[in-house]
Amino acid sequence: MTQNALKPLASASLIPAASDVGMLRRFLWNFTDTYVVMRRNLVQLFRQPQLLVFATIQPVMFLLLFTYVFGGAIRFATGGDYISFLLPGVIIQTIIFASTNTTVGLSVDLSKGMIDRFRSLPMSRAAVLAGRTTADTVRGTVTITIMMIAGFVIGFRFEDWGTGLLGILLAIAFGHAFTWIGATIGLYVKDPEAAQVAGFIWMFPLTFASSIFVPTQTMPDWLRAFAENQPVSVVANAVRDLMTGTINPDDISIALIWIVGIIAVFMPLAVWQYAKVSSR
Repeated sequence: MTQNALKPLASASLIPAASDVGMLRRFLWNFTDTYVVMRRNLVQLFRQPQLLVFATIQPVMFLLLFTYVFGGAIRFATGGDYISFLLPGVIIQTIIFASTNTTVGLSVDLSKGMIDRFRSLPMSRAAVLAGRTTADTVRGTVTITIMMIAGFVIGFRFEDWGTGLLGILLAIAFGHAFTWIGATIGLYVKDPEAAQVAGFIWMFPLTFASSIFVPTQTMPDWLRAFAENQPVSVVANAVRDLMTGTINPDDISIALIWIVGIIAVFMPLAVWQYAKVSSR
């Protein structure tokens, strides 16, 4: 084969296949739609700053009350520095409680007819949900930042900034996974007031029957078995280790498995329900 014959083949090999162009275009389309919806939800938040203020006050109150009311007794029982134990746990509680915003927000959009309007537009089905969950994750991240400032004021310190920041990122990823649970609940519940109750009620057993506030060793055996193996405790322990300078590969791996598993189950379920649901 001559050199001239090879040139067209070489040029043709640089042209992307039609399927690759289609996939790239679809990815950009989904990304743009998600960004627009996320921006819309964040703009709503900034227009109602009192929501962010009250969402920040509650976890800071938890942090201060548990540190100064229960901290002395728990420090006496465990012999440890309670703020180093408590702050990572309250961060987990705060970031998963942010998923209730997703539940209520989607339910409100349904009641006002916004979901029908979104569905009538030539946009990705997943974008409305991904934009909402991403915006609520950003909101939770802002709250965590304020909590970290409060924690530093009352004595918390990272043992290592690198592992500490990794712990924060792991907590944010876990919170994002929970927003998909919140999105699924919000699409199933018919009323915003009922959605608020439904978004909170199932979280209380997970947060209080866990290692967020106290070591699980103090619990009865039947409760301890549940508390040590449920996702909130697993992720809280991994985040606590990272924020206090310890890397436990097994705990981190199990935490990541929980995060990926929750998203893998509830993201398709939420998208499927979004395709079916209509405004009430």
